[in-house]
Amino acid sequence: MKNTSLPESLKKTLAIEDLDAKLSGLTGEVVRLLNCDRCFIYVREPNLRLGKAAFCYCRDDRVVNVAEDKWEQESSGLEQQDPMFAAALNCQPSIFVEDVETADAQVVNREFEQEHFGHRALIHAHLCRDRQLWGVLQPSVFGAPRIWTRSDRELITALSEQTTPLVIEYVQQNF
Repeated sequence: MKNTSLPESLKKTLAIEDLDAKLSGLTGEVVRLLNCDRCFIYVREPNLRLGKAAFCYCRDDRVVNVAEDKWEQESSGLEQQDPMFAAALNCQPSIFVEDVETADAQVVNREFEQEHFGHRALIHAHLCRDRQLWGVLQPSVFGAPRIWTRSDRELITALSEQTTPLVIEYVQQNF
C-alpha cells in the first residue's frame, strides 16, 4: 500500500495489522489531524444496500458516537432525502461542506443533516471502487462553520484512496 503523501501518524496507523484496529485508529487520527469533533466510517455491502457506521471517534463525550454493531437496510428513499448520499452512490467526487446552514440545497439537505447528524461542517468522502459505493469517511465539526483548506482536501483525497480497499476488505470479512 503506497502512502507516501500521508502524515507519519497515518502511515503508522495504516501499518497496523489488525483491520478493525487500523480502521478505528484512522478515525482518531483524522480527528486529530483535521482538528475536528468526530469522524466515522460508514461501511456498506453495495449489492444488498446494507450498511452501518462501523467505526467512530469523537473528540469528547458531548458529540454523539454513531458507531453501530448491526447491519441495517438502507432506506429506499435515502437518495431523495440526502443529496450527498445520492452523489456517493453515483461515485461522484467527495463533498466538502463548510456550513450546513448556508450550503446549496441541491448539495445538502439541511433538515436531514440536523435531524440525523447535528454537525455544522463536514466532509463526505466517497469510498468507491468499480462504480460501487463501499463506504463513506465523514469527518465533521459541530457548533461552527469550518473552512476546509487545500491541505485538508488533499489529505482526505489521499486517505480515501488508501481507505477504500480496507473498507472493501472489512465488508467482505464481516458480511
